[in-house]
Amino acid sequence: MFEFSDWKENTNLIPQQIQNKEKYYHDLTNIEQSWTGRIDVMLANTFIQEAAQLIVNAIALFEHGYFDCAFYSLRQSLEVSTTMVYLAELSPEQRDIELEDWKGQSKFPMSNQMLKFLNDNGQAFSDIKKKMADYFDQLKQVKERLNKQVHKQGFNTFYVSRSHVLNRQRDQTQFVGLFESYVRSCIGAIAVLRLAIDPIPILLMDTDIYSRTDDLLTEAFSEEFVNEYIGEAEINAYKQTEVYIQYYEFIMNEEAKLPCVADVVKHQYIDKEKYDDILRQAHLLSRTDLLAVRICVSSDKIAKVYFHDGWLWYFTNTRSVRVHLGFDSRALKEIRDSNRHINVPYDRAFLTYIGSDENIYIEHNEPFTESELSSILADIIDRFTPNSFT
Repeated sequence: MFEFSDWKENTNLIPQQIQNKEKYYHDLTNIEQSWTGRIDVMLANTFIQEAAQLIVNAIALFEHGYFDCAFYSLRQSLEVSTTMVYLAELSPEQRDIELEDWKGQSKFPMSNQMLKFLNDNGQAFSDIKKKMADYFDQLKQVKERLNKQVHKQGFNTFYVSRSHVLNRQRDQTQFVGLFESYVRSCIGAIAVLRLAIDPIPILLMDTDIYSRTDDLLTEAFSEEFVNEYIGEAEINAYKQTEVYIQYYEFIMNEEAKLPCVADVVKHQYIDKEKYDDILRQAHLLSRTDLLAVRICVSSDKIAKVYFHDGWLWYFTNTRSVRVHLGFDSRALKEIRDSNRHINVPYDRAFLTYIGSDENIYIEHNEPFTESELSSILADIIDRFTPNSFT
């Protein structure tokens, strides 16, 4: 049945297919997982996520045929990233004022005004822009070409022109290629602007740096991501900036962790067979890390240990016998609030709850004997929280 509204809405659209869509989405996780841990600019993390989402939106819009909206979304990803850096470079007092204006949709600098401020006053950004001059010159050209699309300059930016019978099949492959080149440029630009906040995503690519850091919000960029979207030469230029050098020198003064210790700190994984090695660097573990290690090595039956009703948990090289390895904190709380705390069936495994400030739950593959439980309490837990267990 003919639907006039459907015909009207779709008559000038030319849906496209982005063959590399899945790859772009996968590559964007490098940005989405590059959260900053800087307490003073934690707001940047929301901007990072939004910029990545705008790239996804752009691809979806382009595939549906809304090409001008797609170009606009790409440009917005750059503007959101610029706003992020602008706010981060302000003094704390000025940042609070500007952020309130931004949230209240009051008077706020336009993109060019923010860039001028950053060029003149932004310590990290201006240094990065100077050291990576060629990169930012290329990015400027991309932004200018995106502006032509967004402002509809030229008949090739009109729906009615592109969908005309004489033009509909002409240069579509080239048009898709052009759009994808903009996508790649914008993904790279978001990553570079993210690096104006801190260099952690690049630093963590260095195994020597990685071993000297604690558990961070930030994940390292992959080498493939950097090579494709930023470039080796540009990253080498970035490593000459003050922000990179300062972070690098600071972290290199820290003690390098053994791999088994880094696993505990960063991934909450305890290799019981490496217990002696872990103890050699016990001073690098948090109190909870060390408590988890001591609990887990106390019995071959223990697979996992949960703290604070499951907000933090550690797993070991003892594989759990559970069939369903998902996690629901409500199951832990039910045990905590019940009258039975020891050897509670948990799928095919068992849970034992120990009432303390940490609310500890031990997941074990076989029931504990009374002597085993007494040993855990007396030999391990009492050393850390004396008189606090019930």
